[in-house]
Amino acid sequence: MRTFRPGETAVRRDVFRRKVWSAHALGVVEDSAAALVLGCPPGAEVLAPTTWIEWLLTGDGAVRARALPDLAQGRWRLGRWSWRSTAHLQWVPPDTWFSVNAFYDVSDGHRLAHWYVNFQRPMRRTDIGFDTFDLLLDLVVAPDLSRWEWKDEDEYAHGRRLGVVGEAEHRAVELARGQAVALIEEGAGPFAAGAGLRDWRPDAGRPAPALPADALTAGLI
Repeated sequence: MRTFRPGETAVRRDVFRRKVWSAHALGVVEDSAAALVLGCPPGAEVLAPTTWIEWLLTGDGAVRARALPDLAQGRWRLGRWSWRSTAHLQWVPPDTWFSVNAFYDVSDGHRLAHWYVNFQRPMRRTDIGFDTFDLLLDLVVAPDLSRWEWKDEDEYAHGRRLGVVGEAEHRAVELARGQAVALIEEGAGPFAAGAGLRDWRPDAGRPAPALPADALTAGLI
């Protein structure tokens, strides 16, 4: 199993039915037994479904609505995108059905804007980073952990109807919901004051992470 050094680029790929749905170049902050921690500054390279890119550019909800049926039918196309407007840090523990993301407002002194729990398949490490799959459900958490709100419940239910999220995955997500909320209520793990996520800033002297040439093929199973 490969481990990564701080400053290296690692690629997070979302893979569905052996096909890459997205690939995201990230900078390694820490790689330990507890978690792989990765930073995303503005300018980081991304390959994403063209429907997602079009929705970001236009805000057209009808475009976003096409994404799930396209995913279920395996007919998506990928386009290039550069991360913009925010920076974020991903805390990805092993054998866990969620990651914790801290989002920062780069226009306001790199202020912690909110936490974001992303429910996903447990990571599988590759030579270039790790593979997972976004399971559509999210939890948005206030910076001070005082409140949280479930996000995309309707999209998650639609994904279940389309077979994008299977029954075994749904049962795992139901357990993971409670685990994530417990971390928030206890102020533990990445939410702990001493964890260092609140105050992270990207290294201004490093270029934004770039995708390798084999981002869509390396280690894909």
